[in-house]
Amino acid sequence: MATVIDEAVCIRQWDWSETSQTVSLFTREHGIVRGVAKGAKREKAPFSGGLEVLTRGEATAILKPSADLANITAWDLQEVFPALRRSLPAFYAGMYMADLVHHALSERDPHPRLFERLLGCLRAVSADEVPAGAVLRFQWATLDETGYRPEVGVDVATGGPLAEARTYTFLPRLGGFSADAAGAPGPAWRARAETVAILRQLGGNGELGVRSPQSLDRANRLLAAYVREVLGREVPAAAALFGELRA
Repeated sequence: MATVIDEAVCIRQWDWSETSQTVSLFTREHGIVRGVAKGAKREKAPFSGGLEVLTRGEATAILKPSADLANITAWDLQEVFPALRRSLPAFYAGMYMADLVHHALSERDPHPRLFERLLGCLRAVSADEVPAGAVLRFQWATLDETGYRPEVGVDVATGGPLAEARTYTFLPRLGGFSADAAGAPGPAWRARAETVAILRQLGGNGELGVRSPQSLDRANRLLAAYVREVLGREVPAAAALFGELRA
């Protein structure tokens, strides 16, 4: 067994007993760590500020060699992202990002770049940025980090450059767009040229520029539907954030 100290964002929390909690932490250097925080709810326990979802802190954990629950022995609260608790849309955005981490990554598989992106997006929402922009950047970062980044430069049906068009077809089984998807396998979803342009910009400099709420929503919904196809199930918080996802 090894004792580690790592920066973490709490992405899940359940009551385990009257005084203890079970938590899932996304840590910078050790990935997702699930564990039991015994005595976390006692007044004099070494868990300053308490363990709550969508907070950042420094966690001390005893990791076991197997995939058994770790022992979370201490937590030093460092950041709370207050806007996530003032605004329902911001809260839904934060919970969707936490759910995305929980379902897209394997346990104890480090992704320090994605950890930094999660912090950046939570801070952006907490700084009163439009939540849709932060969610879109994080969805793209998660797909990129896990090897499912959509192809936006090559026509995935033909293998050639993606031609300019007014509308495109997104082919989730091929992981990208086509200007002419006749005969392509699997489902085919229509997408506007503006949606492709937004994703190209994300894949380039990572910025969105000035975009209308409607265009951000369309791009977010397309990526959320693609995430559903990749995972084989819908991320639980997607319904609260997007309503019904239609391809």
